[in-house]
Amino acid sequence: MKLGLLLLATLPIATYAQDSIAVTSNNKYPNTFSSGSANVQPFNNKAKRFNDWSVSVGGGVAFMAHSDLKSITDKKVNWGYNTYVSLDKQVSHVLGISLIYQRGETTQKAQLEGAAGIAAGVAEAKTKYNQIALMGDVNFSNILRRVDNHSPYRWALHGYGGIGLMNFNTSLHDNNEFRWSTTPARIPLFINQKLDINSVYYQFGVGVKYNVSKLIDIEARTMYIISGDDEFDGGGNAGPDDYDVTSKVSKYNMIDKRRSDNAWTVNLGVSFKLGKHMSHLAWHDPLQEAYYRVNVLENQSTDLVVCEKGDLDNDGVCDDWDRQLDTPAGARVDGAGVALDMDLDGVIDLYDKCVTVPGPVENNGCPPTPVAPVVTPDIVEKINKDFEGIEFELNSDKIRPQSFDKLNHAAEVIKGLNSNDQFLVIGATDARGSATYNLKLSQKRADAVVKYLTNKGIASGMLTAEGRGKTDLKYPECDPATKCPESKNEANRRVYFKAK
Repeated sequence: MKLGLLLLATLPIATYAQDSIAVTSNNKYPNTFSSGSANVQPFNNKAKRFNDWSVSVGGGVAFMAHSDLKSITDKKVNWGYNTYVSLDKQVSHVLGISLIYQRGETTQKAQLEGAAGIAAGVAEAKTKYNQIALMGDVNFSNILRRVDNHSPYRWALHGYGGIGLMNFNTSLHDNNEFRWSTTPARIPLFINQKLDINSVYYQFGVGVKYNVSKLIDIEARTMYIISGDDEFDGGGNAGPDDYDVTSKVSKYNMIDKRRSDNAWTVNLGVSFKLGKHMSHLAWHDPLQEAYYRVNVLENQSTDLVVCEKGDLDNDGVCDDWDRQLDTPAGARVDGAGVALDMDLDGVIDLYDKCVTVPGPVENNGCPPTPVAPVVTPDIVEKINKDFEGIEFELNSDKIRPQSFDKLNHAAEVIKGLNSNDQFLVIGATDARGSATYNLKLSQKRADAVVKYLTNKGIASGMLTAEGRGKTDLKYPECDPATKCPESKNEANRRVYFKAK
């Protein structure tokens, strides 16, 4: 919103600047914006402030994944390799396209199921392949990134998908392609698939890129390759007759009914970004162009202002209409050259430590810190009046609801005190019962009161619960309790407040 307002506010300046430049400055400044009467600079390679080409290389491991002969069996992982080189063009912040060449080799074995159970490694095959494809690149991080987030980011999640052509050579290391058949029995063929329209393949995957510098990105990428060919894994010929369900001849290509042998690659790579600019379009801030143009307009408008009487305080407002000729250096001003004071407290924003909240000059424009009242005997007595008569359940620390109003009022008074002050909340009983029982019960009741008050917003460090049992009688003469009327014994059973 701020950016949009700034652009709208600068459009009249831009119009004035363009026309003035054309007349008086001999086109010293580039025509980034136009009023309609001035020429507009075309967008071309010279006008771009980002790079959008790169070259990527990488390599890793390859496996024949979903096929008749597999690289990963129950007994072993058969490692292969994959390499690639690509020329990459970033079309937009989100979309890129690559011309990619891949070369690799996989090793895979058959895992057959017969009368003797599963037997892995009956046959071993190798596949060498060359692939060339067009591949799309979607930058998911730029899709999800907020355009008003100006913080630099170095990681990005990418998705890939493409189509291409490939040739491959396979060899089956077994003297019997028809492993379960005695008729016919023959030496398997070495298959060579040429690079033509019949060798279309597809691939898709994901990758994570890291922006190392303006020249280099590194990436981890995993791809799934769909060959569309049942001979890609080296299992032998796969003609139409081989899929006749009535045939009793079992071939390696019939281990899996799928008619497409698919591979899987995991690669690490490096991208070399081409160009002279500081950033690449894949990492370029979508609003960076807007910020650049606003900056250009600000600089142009400042350079083109001519003040007849000068600008003595250098605040950008000519003295001809400056209502404050001695603006301090660095202060923001309004259109009349008056230093801004957002909260209207008499302290300009340059010196105001609390720009949005009014405050006195002597406190740097901030409201004064309220001074907590000093704890006096009167305040303690006021709190104890609220504590007086707090009722608990019989032989329990549970506070009865009729006492809540008194405790709420006491909490409000205590919250107005200095949070560094410390107080005791003391529990006491009458002289009946054993000393041990009374001490424990009085401690639990004092704890209950402290817990209630802290739940009402009082700092826990202000209050300490202390149980004194029957050692702290308000009427000492009531020991034993039979010496006093019940009203005095009831007064001895209390919780009260005291400053430490």
